[in-house]
Amino acid sequence: MKRILVVIALSSVMFACNNKAKEEAALKQQEAEKQLAIKAVKDSLRLDSFKKAEVARVEKEKEAKHQAELAAARRSSTSARRSYASSGGSSSSAYGGTQPTARKKGWSDAAKGAVIGGAAGAVGGALIDKKKGRGAIIGGLVGAGGGYLIGRGEDRKSGRVQN
Repeated sequence: MKRILVVIALSSVMFACNNKAKEEAALKQQEAEKQLAIKAVKDSLRLDSFKKAEVARVEKEKEAKHQAELAAARRSSTSARRSYASSGGSSSSAYGGTQPTARKKGWSDAAKGAVIGGAAGAVGGALIDKKKGRGAIIGGLVGAGGGYLIGRGEDRKSGRVQN
């Protein structure tokens, strides 16, 4: 009877150890499959983004080609107008002068500088002067003027304002 109990105990221990190893192997296999599935999804997303980038690049090239064709057409039409005007014997141009350039939208650097300088000057003036209102007004005016001049210089550098 003791031998039977020892054999049963040893066999149950062996099965218990062997069963956990199988479960662990199955869990590792499932984890590996999940990792492969995640990698496949990431790769497909990456391929999709490459395809989208390629389509965007092709569209940009088409747009650039179209813009170049329009520019060439404009150049040829303006040269035709100029030759027509010069061959007509008249000193006045049929073209009518320069075309207006596209204006930049939004705040100019001068306006931004004036606002920022005015706010900083007002705060500084209020802190420095004993009479807060007077200091804020004077500081705001000086700061706005200085900010405007600095911003106007930046506008000239960027080409927004001609000299």
